[in-house]
Amino acid sequence: MSERSAAPPLLRLRGITKRFGDLVANDAIDLDLDAGEILALLGENGAGKTTLMSILFGQYVADAGTIEVGDGAGGLRPLPPGSPRSALDAGIGMVHQHFTLAANHSVLDNVTLGTEPLWSWRLDRRAARAKLRALIEETGLEVPLDRSCGSLSIGEQQRVELLKALYRDARVLILDEPTAVLTPQQSDRLFVTLRRLAVKGLGIVFISHKLDEVLALCRRVAVLRHGQKVLEVEAAGIDKARLAHAMVDRPVEMPTALPRPAGEPVLELAAVDVTAEPGREALTAIDLVVHAGEIQGIAGVSGNGQRSLAGLVAGTAQPTSGSMRLNGQPWPAGGPKALIRAGVGRIPEDRHRQGVVGDMTVWENLMLEGYDARACRRFGLLQLHHFRRKAKDLVQRFDIRCGDLEGPTRLLSGGNMQKLILARVLERQPRLILASQPTRGLDIGAVAAVHRHLLDARERGCAILLITEDLDELLQLADRVCVLYRGRLGSSRPRAEIDLARLGLEMAGQDSDRLPGAHAA
Repeated sequence: MSERSAAPPLLRLRGITKRFGDLVANDAIDLDLDAGEILALLGENGAGKTTLMSILFGQYVADAGTIEVGDGAGGLRPLPPGSPRSALDAGIGMVHQHFTLAANHSVLDNVTLGTEPLWSWRLDRRAARAKLRALIEETGLEVPLDRSCGSLSIGEQQRVELLKALYRDARVLILDEPTAVLTPQQSDRLFVTLRRLAVKGLGIVFISHKLDEVLALCRRVAVLRHGQKVLEVEAAGIDKARLAHAMVDRPVEMPTALPRPAGEPVLELAAVDVTAEPGREALTAIDLVVHAGEIQGIAGVSGNGQRSLAGLVAGTAQPTSGSMRLNGQPWPAGGPKALIRAGVGRIPEDRHRQGVVGDMTVWENLMLEGYDARACRRFGLLQLHHFRRKAKDLVQRFDIRCGDLEGPTRLLSGGNMQKLILARVLERQPRLILASQPTRGLDIGAVAAVHRHLLDARERGCAILLITEDLDELLQLADRVCVLYRGRLGSSRPRAEIDLARLGLEMAGQDSDRLPGAHAA
């Protein structure tokens, strides 16, 4: 490891410990962050990253330990616990994975919201605009100050979130999965900005599951596992395999789809239109075919029609025109229940709100789509012992770490909740699987498990529609890829013909030759 600066760090955590009942979320964690440094904080789901950052930001109070921040004069001062206001005043800013912007307000209003004194009857907008313009000039985070945030692209919205933190004079910047919804070009621009901010003396904590990005951007890496810091190393002296092993305490191999011949069409959409509704985008003239034994990938930046396309296949949205067919037959009427009976499996985008019922037990959620099976009834009555026995088998086969089948599902980690949904879907051996953002927010070990299960289903002849914003995932799993942009679907191309840079341009609407009608959108 290279030598650290002899100067005091910008941020110092010592012995941070936090318990939730019998669970030790953080166990005596020590961590330093220097001025001008980008530090990666890694760990699998449930490792303690979020808890540690929540303590730093004042949202939780540690049971033990201390936090000190730079005082601006070369020394350190204690950070009062449990006070987000104290954290903000100390120069700690946080950009969450899911943006917290008021869509109907301007960029200027979003950035300045909450910064004006309570005793001031109005904001000095001229001074605020001048300060914001100076920040934009200094950082290169160009955004139109008078546009509503709802009209901005995803990349522009992220710049607004960064400006919000910098406007409050942040000296420590925490970024949680900052590239999760960005195109490759947007990610590259973000990294240029972060390096520029680090040169100016900011300390940056970069939380990500994308190890290539971590190694390319960060100077040091700290890894948490089961609440303990198990590794801290210079990024230049480590590789992805060792980082992944440190995160999950075992070797991790990411499976990749091998070429195989596709079968008969399973899902067919022809000239399908969907009318926009609150929370759901319009679709225009969608043509799509997914074959048996094939993974068809859909790329695109969030908000370009993914929810509507997923809703069509899941049975929660109806086309206003066009035709849909399943296994060569007219699309089943009757909504989601009819589609489940017809052999459609659904892995929804939001596992908490759409995938499970959090207050129901683990075994009840595993059996949620199988209550009408004849084998589970006797004289019309549910055989609960049959359900529990079947659920126990699924927990073992899919390595769902739940402790107790009778416990509420909301207590599961994100990875184990996703494995529960996969187990419920795959146990029925569906002909078609809708996999919408199947690994969003999961650690590398859970991602590998989800990928293996999807590829196993593909090998059995299942047709899979994979909707994801993770381009690495697309290029590992999909046989064919097309781009969804402003409700229009581009042509489907074999994975071997995909160029990552061109794909990013298409996702941003900058290569309209491959996006029919995109120039008119």
